[in-house]
Amino acid sequence: MAQHPFPIETVAIALGDRSYDIQIGAGLLARPETWAGLPKAQAAMIVTNDTVAPLYEAQLRTALAPHYKQIHTVVLPDGEAHKDWQTLNLIFDALLARGCDRKTVLFALGGGVIGDMTGFAAASYMRGVPFVQVPTTLLSQVDSSVGGKTAINHPLGKNMIGAFYQPVRVVCDLDTLKTLPERELSAGLAEVIKYGPIADMDFLAWIEAHIGALMAREPAALAHAVKRSCEIKAWVVGQDEREAGLRAILNFGHTFGHAVEAGLGFGVWLHGEAVGCGMVMAAELSQRLGKVDAGFVTRLKALIERAGLPVRGPVLHASDNAGDYIAHMRLDKKAVGGDIQFVVINGPGQAAVQGAPDAVVRDVIDACCA
Repeated sequence: MAQHPFPIETVAIALGDRSYDIQIGAGLLARPETWAGLPKAQAAMIVTNDTVAPLYEAQLRTALAPHYKQIHTVVLPDGEAHKDWQTLNLIFDALLARGCDRKTVLFALGGGVIGDMTGFAAASYMRGVPFVQVPTTLLSQVDSSVGGKTAINHPLGKNMIGAFYQPVRVVCDLDTLKTLPERELSAGLAEVIKYGPIADMDFLAWIEAHIGALMAREPAALAHAVKRSCEIKAWVVGQDEREAGLRAILNFGHTFGHAVEAGLGFGVWLHGEAVGCGMVMAAELSQRLGKVDAGFVTRLKALIERAGLPVRGPVLHASDNAGDYIAHMRLDKKAVGGDIQFVVINGPGQAAVQGAPDAVVRDVIDACCA
């Protein structure tokens, strides 16, 4: 077995009897210790998509062979546009057709869409079967695979139908990032960048200093970015698993970003691209509410741009663009009684969730859209 210069790092998610570890390292798919101690079962099912399957399905199947008598695979179409009931049902079809029982372990091999749908299927099938996250994109390694949020989209809103359901392990093999398209790498960096303004300005400064190394996929830089992101998310999720309060800060930039995704049609912009310009809007809103200065907004915008992400939102409606954004944002999961709730930066490294006057929100959208 090839020697890797980086050891396996472990970040613990502390949730009582639902606690689990995130493993981070190079070559994890091929390491036997990665798969030790998982729930016992006759069968495992790998859920992946038609982009990732040719790259990693055979490797994962080989790794799981010593642990399960039967290993099934279901290959879904790739992309956010397929994060729906119809595609979710393909997982249930496969489980039932193969006679899978309630001990069957599901393995989510892919990015955030595969992780979210596999988790939702695991939460629902026979009222709950175990699942393992094997994220293969930067975005899913630093964000969506961690914390147990599972969902599908509805035409009117993103991630509106789902469940909180924790995996039994998360396996972040940094080698899978070598095959990631440039656009997907940038999209993942949006979710890395967000952790700085909401929780750790030292991490933001580190990202600014190492953005070139991250864009060049230098292993040491990626390892640190994934680990620190997971540590911050683990800290937040450990205190607020079901987003009663604190966890909502992880949605910095997402209220605006989800409006972009729903308004353009899911899959037109990548989630991370929408979050990128969404963070600029949220920072601009924070400034207009008197929470941060213009220098903070300029600094964050410059970093988002260096990561290869859009810093201006698209025009969703020619005559009333702001109205269209606001209509989509009223359907956001954080909205309360139709009042939109935004993650604002209260000061560098501190975030809060609050409402904002429609007039101010309109001004922000007008100022921040192409």
